[in-house]
Amino acid sequence: MPEIAEIARAVHFLRRHLVGRTIKKATAIDDANVFGKVGTTGANVSEALTGKKVLAAGQQGKYFWLVLDSPPHPVLHFGMTGWVHIKNDQTAYTNYYKSMKAEELELWPPKYWKLRIETDDKPAVEVAYTDPRRFGRIRLVDSPGEDIRKYSPLKENGPDPVVDTDIFTEDYLRQKMNSRHVPIKALLLDQAMISGIGNWVGDEVLYHAKLHPEQYSNDFSDEEIARLYKAIRYVCQLACDKLGDSDEFPEDWMFNYRWGKGKKHSHLPNGQKLAFLKVGGRTSCYAPGVQKNTGSVVEGIKEEAIESEDDAPKSKRPAATSKSTAKRQKEAEGTDEGPKKRKKPAPKPRVKEEEDDGTDAEPEDKKRTSRAKAKRVNMEETDGKPPIKKQKAEKEPAGEVQGTNGKTANTSKKAKPEEKKSLPATNGGPSRRSSRLSSKAT
Repeated sequence: MPEIAEIARAVHFLRRHLVGRTIKKATAIDDANVFGKVGTTGANVSEALTGKKVLAAGQQGKYFWLVLDSPPHPVLHFGMTGWVHIKNDQTAYTNYYKSMKAEELELWPPKYWKLRIETDDKPAVEVAYTDPRRFGRIRLVDSPGEDIRKYSPLKENGPDPVVDTDIFTEDYLRQKMNSRHVPIKALLLDQAMISGIGNWVGDEVLYHAKLHPEQYSNDFSDEEIARLYKAIRYVCQLACDKLGDSDEFPEDWMFNYRWGKGKKHSHLPNGQKLAFLKVGGRTSCYAPGVQKNTGSVVEGIKEEAIESEDDAPKSKRPAATSKSTAKRQKEAEGTDEGPKKRKKPAPKPRVKEEEDDGTDAEPEDKKRTSRAKAKRVNMEETDGKPPIKKQKAEKEPAGEVQGTNGKTANTSKKAKPEEKKSLPATNGGPSRRSSRLSSKAT
């Protein structure tokens, strides 16, 4: 979702291309989500903008607006995937355009447009608001231009840490933190407390402040609160100054490495390892070596390192889930039956197959039935020599014996034809257990 820095970028281009010009034509698709959910229609927005002069563009956190020469004024929100495009200028980031085909770059209006604006200039300035997922919102606020922030939805939102430096002070932050008992990351994301901070900005701020994301907001010292305030001001101000262009962010920012979940980018330049925390479906990226909890934290935290399985030592790889473990157990037993089937004693041919294939050292021995144990005792009494009827089967290669689906363990008359055929495991239709044990034995 676009956050405070991305909105600053969009407002920058609107001020450059649209402010001071008159809108000759405004066209809006009558989208029930983008317009309808905030009490207006595409037709209403088109009528409100057409013929108006744009006097200014403003921002508060994740919201931005245009001040027209007469009300109502449009107030916009990008939602998850919204953006503002201007014809013949690249308002988005370099990577955005790199992923597009040549014909898409030349396409105008762009795909998924909801609102188009054309000025009366020659040549005209053309602006388009797009939103593929339709979580964005465009509404009309009927108020004097200078009072837009006194009306909904802006009045319900907290101060912008870049625009409202007179309101967003260290004392303001301390008061809000001490009055709530929520994880500090959740408080930072609450737009009613502070406007504009989203997931990546919140993670970056807490990393620079060296605070644990899941520590409760009212369990920090004054010194820690002071660090957090400075980090918020620093990260938000610099990100907005760079217009959200990550290529311009400092090399030591977590932003440059936090997107490596499941990949090899597992450390910051200073050697600090990164990890993810997941609580209540919300994910946070942090550096455990730096962001240590100094108070009470949320219970039930699930931590996951940013590390590929190939890079992690086997001893540190995550254990299989109970579902995958159960599936492997079913495969090892050669059946897809449920737990009740697995609890039954193994059939007689399978027990003999296990003795014949030479896998006494495998963990599956712990699951052998009393019948198998009894046979092992008999072999010990004969000094480890197998019964006479098994001698022929013992002389055959292990792979051939297993490939017969355990039939060599029956009578000697039935075993001989199978030994002569020496069928491969794939043609003999072995149980999945025998094929798996064969791979271990080799």
